[in-house]
Amino acid sequence: MAVSIIQYPSNLTLAQSPIVYVVSESNSQALTSSSYQYVAELYYWTGSLSNSSSAANYTLQKYPNPSGVGQFDISRVVGSLFTDLRQENSSSLYWTKVDAYEQYKTSPTSSFVTGSHVSSGTRASIDGYQLFQDTLQVYPNNLYALDTGWAPILTDGPASQSFNEGDTGRLGVYVVTVTGVTPDRVIYQDNDTGTQQTLMLSAWAGTSETAITTIPLTEEESDFPFAGNLTDYSFAVYDGAVQLSNSITMTSECTKKYPPVRIAWKNRYGQFDYFNFNLVSKQSMKSERSRYQPQIGSWGSRTLNYNDYDSSIQNYITDSTLKLIVNTDYVSEDYNEIFKQLMVSDEIYWLYDQPNNKVKPLALDTSQFNIKTNVVDKLIQYSFEFTQGQGYKLIF
Repeated sequence: MAVSIIQYPSNLTLAQSPIVYVVSESNSQALTSSSYQYVAELYYWTGSLSNSSSAANYTLQKYPNPSGVGQFDISRVVGSLFTDLRQENSSSLYWTKVDAYEQYKTSPTSSFVTGSHVSSGTRASIDGYQLFQDTLQVYPNNLYALDTGWAPILTDGPASQSFNEGDTGRLGVYVVTVTGVTPDRVIYQDNDTGTQQTLMLSAWAGTSETAITTIPLTEEESDFPFAGNLTDYSFAVYDGAVQLSNSITMTSECTKKYPPVRIAWKNRYGQFDYFNFNLVSKQSMKSERSRYQPQIGSWGSRTLNYNDYDSSIQNYITDSTLKLIVNTDYVSEDYNEIFKQLMVSDEIYWLYDQPNNKVKPLALDTSQFNIKTNVVDKLIQYSFEFTQGQGYKLIF
């Protein structure tokens, strides 16, 4: 008797969505034992692809389902591993593998008999999620064949985007070789002149830390391949001469009446998307106080007196909450997808001082997002309200 794995997850998986292994025993006679169980030993690690531990991190057990197979979803375990902020770790990735076998008792008093192990091989997982209607993460599907078609650039951003002078920003790119495909370069094109420049990607070194690299979205980044100020350019990821991703076009915005507010947030691939809120933005401050009534007078002295600066009301805790309200310019409905991801993102920043790479963390207060379309609404504008994650006082 021996088991086999009849369903594998993709080579690269998004850890918040189902990561499923299905284990099957071909000998139906073995399944008649009431003690029969499928076992999956889960291994996960970082660093070198070949640096797996010799001991399993988790052992999962399943009785056969009505179809006689064991279905193991490891996403809850793998998803819990991603505790680093994207701001501090741009290449957050875990290697995973499963060893599956069967176990059963030949009699009620006997010990378990185990079958031979079958290994799934190594998969990679990143901190992201699928959407309903996406194809389930099943081998041989991989990131280069996701429904969005954007891979290996880790964004669902629209094909045409805009930028303001002085903007910064970087997009994540998955550079691991998958089914013979290796993202190795980004080709940028000045659309006004047709001139092209090539930026070679940092090669994958066989480790989790080098599996995802970042590329410049704007010309303020030091490794942007053009030296001049571009007003209209596009870029795509290639394997040699073979284009792997769709092309993203960036167009310069005219100077705005109001100072733009640039927001970055973690998208569904665990990388950053960016947007400039170009219409009026507002900040507000709310103070929060706790008070007590102190004892007035020199009650411990030989005579009773009081000071002319004594107060019968004293603040003993005073803190503040800072708010930020932003508004989009008129945008196309192509931005709706990444705004949905902003609504559910757990990591959002205000890039308030881009030349010095300073950010402020934000928590989104807006709880309802009315999705607009050009057909119904003609002109599309959105407003979002945030609470700043840093108060006025520095208090730990």
